[in-house]
Amino acid sequence: MFKKIKDLITSYKLSKLNFRLLVYVFALTTLGVFAIGSATEGQDYQLRQIVGVVVALAGLIVLTLFSYKFVFKFYWPLYFVAIGLLLLVLILGQTKLGATRWIDLGFVQFQPSEVAKLFLIIFVVMFIQKHYETLDTPKTLGLVNLFALIILFLIFREPDLSSTIVLFVTFCAIMFLSNMSGKIIAAIAIIAVPVVLVFGFFAINPNSGILQEYQYNRIVGFFQEDNKEAKEIRYQQENSLLAIGSGGLRGKGIENENATSVKNGKFLSEAHTDFIFTIIGEELGFFGAAAVIILLLLVVIECMIVGSRAPDIGSRLFCYGFGVLIAIQSFINISVATMLLPNTGVTLPFVSYGPTSLLSLFCGIGIVLNIGLQRQK
Repeated sequence: MFKKIKDLITSYKLSKLNFRLLVYVFALTTLGVFAIGSATEGQDYQLRQIVGVVVALAGLIVLTLFSYKFVFKFYWPLYFVAIGLLLLVLILGQTKLGATRWIDLGFVQFQPSEVAKLFLIIFVVMFIQKHYETLDTPKTLGLVNLFALIILFLIFREPDLSSTIVLFVTFCAIMFLSNMSGKIIAAIAIIAVPVVLVFGFFAINPNSGILQEYQYNRIVGFFQEDNKEAKEIRYQQENSLLAIGSGGLRGKGIENENATSVKNGKFLSEAHTDFIFTIIGEELGFFGAAAVIILLLLVVIECMIVGSRAPDIGSRLFCYGFGVLIAIQSFINISVATMLLPNTGVTLPFVSYGPTSLLSLFCGIGIVLNIGLQRQK
């Protein structure tokens, strides 16, 4: 067994390892660790994040060395594990800020929806690869949509609307990039657009029961000046804008004691997760915030480049899908911090506090790196 593992590892050429992607990821993670330490009192969150980095790095190394084909063989078990974890969090999960998204393991809070994102991408790309010849048939399209909707529904029920949206957009991107027939895509669009509009119309009705009260206030109240609850929610985003603007070009410095700091004034809640970009903008200024955006963009680009050289349809779609996941999640987080979108609880990839999220993202990067090691010329 050890000989087989050794042969597998030595079969790769180190020159094919995407060191650029590693540098971008480690740079973002390092910035995140310092920002988390600055955003929180004491060192508890920062130390937990560092431990999370170590564990996530171990996962990245393992998945970089072991062939993605071996991992992808277990796409059905991974799918059912995702469903099991999401059901478990609904039964035994810890409720915080009106949502039941975490399982308390004592030493850390585990968030199943973060793991489910990675597992669903693996499942969908492998399902497409296995049924690629019949992808345009109603049966195959119906099944893959049904399987994805089960995961999306369970995440939505937590409730976790932001993760549901991120994963839904990622799923749509994977389906679009799978070389489906143009006629099929047009037909789906013709049907989907009216359905989404009708669903949205009913969802924004406060008596519909589709959205929780706090979700309604965040989304609908974002545009209502006379909504008192929404005004309090917008107050965080207004403070976020003030903090980013006050950072100027160079910022006020990490862990500064400036009395005019929005962070030091305790005007932001969840600064180490949802509003970590605000901390970077205030303390590292325009240069720091721009560096984070550029690094995230480079990570997405590298995922797309690896995908374009992938040896099969499943690995290609995984790289594309994982890149889209990082892109859409980053866009939403930064848009919330800059008040372009209503307030949502989505984290900034590699930067925000969250050991589960970090583990899932590093494992995804490990798979992308392994696909790159087996890339075509």
